[in-house]
Amino acid sequence: MHQAIPYSYKTYFPTTIGLSRDTSTTTTTTTTTSVADATNVGKLVSENAVIVFGRRGCCMCHVVKRLLQGLGVNPTVSEVDDQDEVAVTNQLLKLIGVDQESGGQDGSSVQFPVVFVGGKLFGGLERVMATHISGELVPILKEAGALWL
Repeated sequence: MHQAIPYSYKTYFPTTIGLSRDTSTTTTTTTTTSVADATNVGKLVSENAVIVFGRRGCCMCHVVKRLLQGLGVNPTVSEVDDQDEVAVTNQLLKLIGVDQESGGQDGSSVQFPVVFVGGKLFGGLERVMATHISGELVPILKEAGALWL
Protein backbone atom coordinates (compact mmCIF):
# COMPACT_ATOMS: atom_id res chain seq x y z
CA MET A 1 0.00 0.00 0.00
CA HIS A 2 1.22 3.54 -0.75
CA GLN A 3 1.95 6.09 1.91
CA ALA A 4 0.36 9.51 1.64
CA ILE A 5 2.65 12.47 1.10
CA PRO A 6 2.12 15.05 3.84
CA TYR A 7 0.70 18.38 2.63
CA SER A 8 2.91 21.44 2.89
CA TYR A 9 2.15 24.96 1.77
CA LYS A 10 5.73 25.09 0.41
CA THR A 11 5.15 22.11 -1.90
CA TYR A 12 6.76 22.65 -5.27
CA PHE A 13 5.01 21.40 -8.36
CA PRO A 14 7.24 21.73 -11.43
CA THR A 15 5.24 23.66 -13.98
CA THR A 16 5.70 26.40 -16.52
CA ILE A 17 2.32 28.02 -16.01
CA GLY A 18 2.89 29.23 -12.47
CA LEU A 19 0.71 26.88 -10.41
CA SER A 20 3.29 26.35 -7.69
CA ARG A 21 2.51 27.66 -4.22
CA ASP A 22 6.13 28.50 -3.49
CA THR A 23 6.44 31.93 -5.09
CA SER A 24 10.23 31.85 -5.05
CA THR A 25 10.29 28.95 -7.52
CA THR A 26 7.32 29.90 -9.68
CA THR A 27 8.07 30.69 -13.29
CA THR A 28 5.79 33.11 -15.08
CA THR A 29 5.45 33.97 -18.72
CA THR A 30 5.21 37.73 -18.26
CA THR A 31 7.68 40.00 -16.58
CA THR A 32 5.96 42.46 -14.29
CA THR A 33 8.00 45.33 -13.00
CA SER A 34 7.19 48.20 -10.75
CA VAL A 35 8.52 51.57 -11.77
CA ALA A 36 10.17 52.66 -8.54
CA ASP A 37 12.39 55.22 -10.22
CA ALA A 38 10.95 57.19 -13.12
CA THR A 39 14.40 57.60 -14.68
CA ASN A 40 14.48 53.99 -15.87
CA VAL A 41 11.42 54.34 -18.14
CA GLY A 42 13.52 55.01 -21.25
CA LYS A 43 15.77 52.07 -20.43
CA LEU A 44 12.78 49.75 -20.05
CA VAL A 45 11.34 50.86 -23.40
CA SER A 46 14.63 50.44 -25.25
CA GLU A 47 15.42 47.01 -23.77
CA ASN A 48 12.07 45.30 -24.44
CA ALA A 49 10.41 44.43 -27.73
CA VAL A 50 6.96 44.98 -26.21
CA ILE A 51 6.29 46.82 -22.96
CA VAL A 52 2.99 47.85 -21.42
CA PHE A 53 2.80 50.66 -18.87
CA GLY A 54 -0.37 50.67 -16.79
CA ARG A 55 -1.74 51.58 -13.41
CA ARG A 56 -1.48 48.92 -10.73
CA GLY A 57 -4.59 46.74 -10.90
CA CYS A 58 -5.91 48.31 -14.13
CA CYS A 59 -8.29 45.97 -15.96
CA MET A 60 -7.47 47.50 -19.35
CA CYS A 61 -3.77 46.75 -18.80
CA HIS A 62 -4.78 43.17 -18.07
CA VAL A 63 -6.78 43.02 -21.33
CA VAL A 64 -3.79 44.23 -23.37
CA LYS A 65 -1.48 41.78 -21.62
CA ARG A 66 -3.82 38.83 -22.20
CA LEU A 67 -4.35 39.74 -25.86
CA LEU A 68 -0.61 39.89 -26.48
CA GLN A 69 -0.05 36.64 -24.59
CA GLY A 70 -2.76 35.00 -26.68
CA LEU A 71 -0.79 35.93 -29.79
CA GLY A 72 2.38 34.39 -28.33
CA VAL A 73 4.11 37.57 -27.15
CA ASN A 74 5.66 37.87 -23.69
CA PRO A 75 5.11 41.55 -22.92
CA THR A 76 6.90 43.23 -20.08
CA VAL A 77 4.26 44.89 -17.92
CA SER A 78 5.28 47.85 -15.80
CA GLU A 79 2.73 48.67 -13.13
CA VAL A 80 2.75 52.31 -12.08
CA ASP A 81 1.81 53.21 -8.51
CA ASP A 82 -0.34 56.27 -7.80
CA GLN A 83 2.53 58.21 -6.24
CA ASP A 84 4.79 57.54 -9.28
CA GLU A 85 2.17 58.27 -11.93
CA VAL A 86 3.08 61.94 -12.53
CA ALA A 87 6.81 61.24 -12.78
CA VAL A 88 6.32 58.27 -15.12
CA THR A 89 3.87 60.24 -17.27
CA ASN A 90 6.41 63.07 -17.59
CA GLN A 91 9.13 60.58 -18.58
CA LEU A 92 6.84 58.97 -21.17
CA LEU A 93 5.97 62.39 -22.61
CA LYS A 94 9.67 63.23 -22.77
CA LEU A 95 10.38 59.88 -24.43
CA ILE A 96 7.81 60.40 -27.19
CA GLY A 97 8.92 64.00 -27.72
CA VAL A 98 6.02 65.96 -26.25
CA ASP A 99 6.64 69.06 -24.15
CA GLN A 100 5.46 68.44 -20.56
CA GLU A 101 3.91 71.91 -20.24
CA SER A 102 1.66 71.35 -23.26
CA GLY A 103 1.08 67.67 -22.46
CA GLY A 104 -2.54 68.09 -21.43
CA GLN A 105 -3.59 71.12 -23.46
CA ASP A 106 -3.12 69.94 -27.04
CA GLY A 107 -4.67 66.48 -26.59
CA SER A 108 -1.35 64.61 -26.53
CA SER A 109 -1.42 63.50 -22.91
CA VAL A 110 -0.51 59.93 -21.97
CA GLN A 111 -3.35 57.68 -20.89
CA PHE A 112 -2.70 54.27 -19.39
CA PRO A 113 -2.25 51.59 -20.59
CA VAL A 114 0.53 52.71 -22.91
CA VAL A 115 2.07 50.13 -25.26
CA PHE A 116 5.53 50.47 -26.80
CA VAL A 117 6.49 48.08 -29.60
CA GLY A 118 10.06 48.01 -30.85
CA GLY A 119 11.04 51.02 -28.74
CA LYS A 120 8.36 53.24 -30.30
CA LEU A 121 5.01 54.36 -28.95
CA PHE A 122 2.35 52.07 -30.40
CA GLY A 123 -0.69 53.41 -28.58
CA GLY A 124 -3.19 52.29 -26.02
CA LEU A 125 -5.88 49.67 -25.77
CA GLU A 126 -7.91 51.07 -28.68
CA ARG A 127 -4.97 50.96 -31.09
CA VAL A 128 -3.97 47.44 -30.02
CA MET A 129 -7.53 46.18 -30.44
CA ALA A 130 -8.05 47.95 -33.78
CA THR A 131 -4.83 46.60 -35.30
CA HIS A 132 -5.60 43.12 -33.96
CA ILE A 133 -9.08 43.12 -35.50
CA SER A 134 -7.77 44.42 -38.83
CA GLY A 135 -4.99 41.80 -38.88
CA GLU A 136 -2.14 44.30 -38.79
CA LEU A 137 -0.91 43.56 -35.27
CA VAL A 138 0.90 40.27 -35.93
CA PRO A 139 3.11 41.66 -38.75
CA ILE A 140 4.00 44.67 -36.57
CA LEU A 141 4.98 42.35 -33.70
CA LYS A 142 7.04 40.18 -36.07
CA GLU A 143 8.86 43.24 -37.38
CA ALA A 144 9.68 44.33 -33.82
CA GLY A 145 11.09 40.89 -32.98
CA ALA A 146 8.40 40.02 -30.44
CA LEU A 147 7.01 37.11 -32.48
CA TRP A 148 8.82 34.33 -34.31
CA LEU A 149 6.01 32.69 -36.26
